[in-house]
Amino acid sequence: MAKKQLSPNSWDRINLGSDQLTRFFITHLDRIYAAKMHLISKLPILAAEAKFSDLKNAIEETIAGVQNQITRMQMIYTLLDAKVSKGSIYGLIGLVDDAFEAIEQHDGEAELQDLSIIFYLQNIESVEMASFQILRMAAVKLDKQISTLLKENYEEAKSDRALLLLISSKYMVN
Repeated sequence: MAKKQLSPNSWDRINLGSDQLTRFFITHLDRIYAAKMHLISKLPILAAEAKFSDLKNAIEETIAGVQNQITRMQMIYTLLDAKVSKGSIYGLIGLVDDAFEAIEQHDGEAELQDLSIIFYLQNIESVEMASFQILRMAAVKLDKQISTLLKENYEEAKSDRALLLLISSKYMVN
């Protein structure tokens, strides 16, 4: 009996080999890791630009959270016996850099500057959450401890996003 050939567009069953999955995982981990490293260098500048004290405090909390996430990601590299490679991060860096451009566009308008910061940080957190979710799904086949570390990163990004949403609502209500 002939083996049924799946068409290239068939999603009936995706079965990646362990090496393929590991390469995919590390490539995308590299991207989010590099983006986090870029973000950690820019967050203190955003905190200095923020006018509303609640936003400043939230950004400072986010800095601590990002540092924890980076540490967890370094643990993942160790568990995989992999080294960090430079990944393509232009999209994520662009989001961070766009925040600075938006702040400059609203120079002298404190509320709009802060809303611009919140807008871009919300977008960044959303991308990070999605990235950690997909990596966590891939990690299920790699290592339970890796999956747990990614879940912690996801939950931290989710918490940061909720805090920023709460702060943005204060701008709209006051």
